[in-house]
Amino acid sequence: MISEMEVDHNESSVEIKSAMHTWRYRHHFTYKADQGKNIIVQCNLCLPRVNLLSTSKTSTSNLKKHLDRTHLGCEAKPDVKRGRKKEEYNGEESRHCQLKKLKAEIISKCMTQTKIDELIFNFIVEDCQSFYVLEQPGFRKLVAGLTEGLRSMDRVTLFTKVDQGFSRMREELMEKLSSIQYVCTTADIWTANSRSFFGMTCHWIDKHSLERKSAALGFARLQGRITHDTIAGRIHDIHVAYNIESKVQTTVTDNGSPFISVFREFAVDSKESDDDIGFYENVSTVLEGEPEQDMLLFLPTVQRCASHTLELIVTEDFWQAVSQGPMCQLHYSTMAKVYAVWNKCHHLQVGMDSAEEIGKMALVVPAVIRWNVEYCAVQKIVSLSERELTELCARLEVPRMQPEEMAFLKEYVTVFHPLAFALELFQAEQKCYLGLVIPTVLSLKNKLNEQKDSATYLSGVINAIVVAIDLRFQELFASTEAKIATATTPQFRLLWMAASDREEMCAVLATEAAQMDPGTITEPNTSRSSSNTIETEDDFFSYGSVKPAIQIQQRGVMEEIRKYVEGTGKSLECLQDFPRMKQLFLKYNTTLPSTAPIQRLFSQKGNLVTSQRNFLTDDYFERIQLLRYNSNVCTLVTE
Repeated sequence: MISEMEVDHNESSVEIKSAMHTWRYRHHFTYKADQGKNIIVQCNLCLPRVNLLSTSKTSTSNLKKHLDRTHLGCEAKPDVKRGRKKEEYNGEESRHCQLKKLKAEIISKCMTQTKIDELIFNFIVEDCQSFYVLEQPGFRKLVAGLTEGLRSMDRVTLFTKVDQGFSRMREELMEKLSSIQYVCTTADIWTANSRSFFGMTCHWIDKHSLERKSAALGFARLQGRITHDTIAGRIHDIHVAYNIESKVQTTVTDNGSPFISVFREFAVDSKESDDDIGFYENVSTVLEGEPEQDMLLFLPTVQRCASHTLELIVTEDFWQAVSQGPMCQLHYSTMAKVYAVWNKCHHLQVGMDSAEEIGKMALVVPAVIRWNVEYCAVQKIVSLSERELTELCARLEVPRMQPEEMAFLKEYVTVFHPLAFALELFQAEQKCYLGLVIPTVLSLKNKLNEQKDSATYLSGVINAIVVAIDLRFQELFASTEAKIATATTPQFRLLWMAASDREEMCAVLATEAAQMDPGTITEPNTSRSSSNTIETEDDFFSYGSVKPAIQIQQRGVMEEIRKYVEGTGKSLECLQDFPRMKQLFLKYNTTLPSTAPIQRLFSQKGNLVTSQRNFLTDDYFERIQLLRYNSNVCTLVTE
């Protein structure tokens, strides 16, 4: 007959007495049954819900874990009449309650309301979350539960913190830019939901670490008709607002006609007369009847986006070459079947499931404006075996690829792999400089020409693309600035030039280096030799001051250039030994070769332009974007 454990019953099992009889929490359980080496008990604290637990006859660890996890120790109080020794309970809280209280005290000290507001502000800004998140009951409960009763801020407080954060971010950014000698900007226009925005980013190279730094300067709404004067005025106003109009080396834009026409009309060329410098008037003051003198409009030189130029080559020039060549029909039939597979995988769930089941991968449908994404999608098609591709076409009910079409696709992937690789190089940001463009384009031409003889279907297309590369990049190849940028990049130096042209390039470098401001040229770091710290025997022995064999002050410009050209180091760190070459690198390689950073500024558009964000004014819309982008270079402080 089953009896309760707190009653002093006559149990035959010695193990039960040894394990449970002296346990100080035994009064919370009722004995139910014997099961081999274990016993079955019922938890009295779980009543009226019947909760049967199994534990060893020689151990009560399972039951103790149940008390700790389920009842948090607050309800499970030990019986002071039982136990190893008399414990002074005297109405004090159990150890578990004390730990819980201590945890709450620690949280309350670490998590203040100010800290919670700062974390919520960072969450909204960095992840581009809707302001309506703050009003959601679930979010409020989440904050209150994690912070032991602290509350979430409301939208009014968030707007105030956005104003404070933007002001501090702008001050900090202007302070950083005030100490920078050379900067580069990128500009573009983005349109979504019938709203147009003008974006601009700024880039420079840290003179100590030689690392690329980036910041967003503007994300302003464009209203009305977008004209050349409007774009030029925006560029000029942003440069003036951050006091960098005299520091901007170039402004990088795509090859679209609006920007190219703007810089052709307003860019300042020192060789031209003052009559060619553009002026513009403030239209609002004119309409209000206030007389105002024409303002001098300063625009730097323009640098066309190298990645966009390659995109034009592989789309416009490639399609033109294919349409006029003998492989026109084969190309169109092959790509039609490939697009049929993409469309089925994109619009039908069964197509996506079939691709994942057969090819063990997701077939990405490429965007129209991104050729390198289309190339990767074709690459995935080619990676499928003949059996897998045949099965996939059968399931999707699309025409099956013929052997000649598959051979064409494989050659397409092989031939254009260097071009896809070059695009990836140009779209980088941290390790991408103007000096990268000429060696990349020259290497691309060489690799395309190497595949011309072995190509079966695309030999004529390769010739057309090489000609297009020469035509579209001829301005860059003739640019002295681009040549100096390449020569001052340690990875390339003068290796990309013909031997007959290297002497002339050294003379150009010497001329530029001689014109550098002596105040900007710093000596190599010699603090190591003058250190008084003694750590090893070599640090102890001293024989008087050691002077370098060749002092920087005594070293001629040509001598420094010769030593740099003959060097073999490819890291930027080697520029620290050549102060004049380092200064030339900072001046000419500050320029980016592509507009990839401004595209990243627009990358969160899907999370920004929503129905829940329609209440945001254009000013707050811009501030949120700039705060998000600049969080890497400026601290998001709202106090």
